[in-house]
Amino acid sequence: MGPMIRTEEEEDYTSPPWLMPMLRGSYFVPCSIHVDSNKNECNLFCLDCAGNAFCSYCLVKHKDHRVVQIRRSSYHNVVRVNEIQKFIDISCVQTYIINSAKIVFLNERPQPRIGKGVTNTCEICCRSLLDSFRFCSLGCKLGGMKRGDSSLTFSLKGKHGREYQGGSESDEATTPTKMRKTNAFNRLMSGLSISTVRFDDYGPGGDQRSSSSGDEGGFSFSPGTPPIYNHRNSSRRKGVPHRAPF
Repeated sequence: MGPMIRTEEEEDYTSPPWLMPMLRGSYFVPCSIHVDSNKNECNLFCLDCAGNAFCSYCLVKHKDHRVVQIRRSSYHNVVRVNEIQKFIDISCVQTYIINSAKIVFLNERPQPRIGKGVTNTCEICCRSLLDSFRFCSLGCKLGGMKRGDSSLTFSLKGKHGREYQGGSESDEATTPTKMRKTNAFNRLMSGLSISTVRFDDYGPGGDQRSSSSGDEGGFSFSPGTPPIYNHRNSSRRKGVPHRAPF
């Protein structure tokens, strides 16, 4: 019996089943169903159906499905990071900012000539990259995984030591450090204000006086108001009188 020949899709067991159809999809072509409608270009892709791209009029058929919008930058297909990172791990892929939004390219973009001073390039298509990245697109990362690099993955399971649950992480883990410190400080100050005792509730010998505010035990929930002290009058001294000249 001869060796079993696997197709490219069968070998692609390290990526979600919808990734390859999304990368190979035909986008920005007129929708065959809504030919006579305006803005009928196919720029949406359903991750649950993993079929062909569709237009905004076809979106009603994908209710409650995971849908991402494909965009264009320099004649290349891109997707926004805040949309795609909910479903796959895009680490090691360089991101770009287009129209104030962070995006990632779908497929490789070969660079025929590498500029001078370039120290890092994509491991698949040799496009120049920043030093902290290995690939220029999702397709190039997939190509690196097919080479047998076990350190690469698209799975979000196990990332940061736990499975991504779509925003169900605890508030303590997602709250910024500065905000957590501020909340702790406010709780501390709140506790101090409750336990504060008015100084005028104690006599000269340290004996507690009776409280007229009705608080139990003579304790007050707010510090006493300090007496008004006029610094202006205390610092002024009476001048020496001078007689008028004759």
